[in-house]
Amino acid sequence: MPPIETERLRIERFTLDDAGFVLELLNEPDFIENIADKGVRDIAGAEAYLRDGPMAMYASHGHGLCMVRLKQDGEPVGMCGLIRRDTLDYPDIGYAFLKRHHGRGYASESCAAVLEHARRQLDMARIVAITAPRNAASIRVLEKLGFRFEAEMSIPGYSEPSRYFISDP
Repeated sequence: MPPIETERLRIERFTLDDAGFVLELLNEPDFIENIADKGVRDIAGAEAYLRDGPMAMYASHGHGLCMVRLKQDGEPVGMCGLIRRDTLDYPDIGYAFLKRHHGRGYASESCAAVLEHARRQLDMARIVAITAPRNAASIRVLEKLGFRFEAEMSIPGYSEPSRYFISDP
C-alpha cells in the first residue's frame, strides 16, 4: 500500500524503526483502558508486536494498521488502518493516538482517508468497527464517519463485550 496523504497527515506502513513509538503508544493508560494491554514493555516486545501484527497482516492481506504522522514535520501521532480478525466477517477499522494529540481531529481525518482507500483501491464494500462501550470519544468518531451501531458482542481477547458498528458504502 502506498502512503495515504490527507491535508495534515501521512499514513504509511510501519517498519521496525517505529518500535519506540509503538512502545509509547501501547503503554498509554488510554490505550490499555480502551483497547487492551498488549503486554509490550520494551523495544524487543514492540518489534515483535510489529512483526506479528501489522507487518504480518501486510504480508497476508495487503493492509493493516499503519503509522500516522504529521505531514508538516513527520512527527508520529498515532496509528490507523484495517484489521482482519478471524472472529469478524469483514475487515474492521482500528485507530489509536497518543493522548497529547487527542482532540485535534486526527482520528476522524485518518479514518476517513483509510475508508476511502479501502473502498476505492481495495474494493471493500463493508467495513466494521469495534470499540469499548465506555469509549465515548471513539464512538463519536465512528458515528461521524457514518458507522451505525449494530450490536454488542464478545470478542476473544477482550474481557467485556464490545460495541460492533457497520459502515456500508
